[in-house]
Amino acid sequence: MPSPFDQSTYQVRLDWGTAGLARVAGADIVVVVDVLRFSSTVIDATAAGAAVALADAERWSRNGAAVAAAAPSDSTVLVGGIRNAAAVARAVQTIQERRQARTSVAVIAAGELDETGALRFAVEDQLGAGAIVSALSARGIDHTAPDAAVAAEGFHALRGAVRHMVGASGSGRELAAGVAATARIEAAGLVPTSVADAAALDAVDVVPMLHDGSFIRFD
Repeated sequence: MPSPFDQSTYQVRLDWGTAGLARVAGADIVVVVDVLRFSSTVIDATAAGAAVALADAERWSRNGAAVAAAAPSDSTVLVGGIRNAAAVARAVQTIQERRQARTSVAVIAAGELDETGALRFAVEDQLGAGAIVSALSARGIDHTAPDAAVAAEGFHALRGAVRHMVGASGSGRELAAGVAATARIEAAGLVPTSVADAAALDAVDVVPMLHDGSFIRFD
């Protein structure tokens, strides 16, 4: 029997973390949303022409990289956030047109891990997921699960305050106060995206896609 939580009757689905990815019925596309720092840093690195190995990303990202690594092998894995929400929606539409079939999308908000290792809600990932669901809806990909619809409406209501919300979030304040995460990213040869830039809506027109173990530009 299908689970009442698998969202399988909807084209656009949303859940949290690796457990949420497992809970949502297998989707044709998995969009990983980990705004601070995984998504934004990988987006910017890909836009600059770099390929980011998943194995390397797992060394400095406990959340977003873990979701990408756990995605089903037959799913197309994209990386999304606030910075490239419209580009993600366009990529999804392109994939659907190439497949010539209705294409299901699981938007997975990575969330954050607390000091016990338990998943906690992350404001920035809720907003990033909502921005992507909203952009999908604008392209007519709008058969959304309630979870996805709530995220999109939350983004609409707070669109004018996204930069403030991300900066004022617990994750934003934590990154502003610490250097450990930045050092790990820089050790991997990448430039970490700032908290302010991670909250810039549609600043980048590039979507990273996982291919043969590395994130490359979707074309």
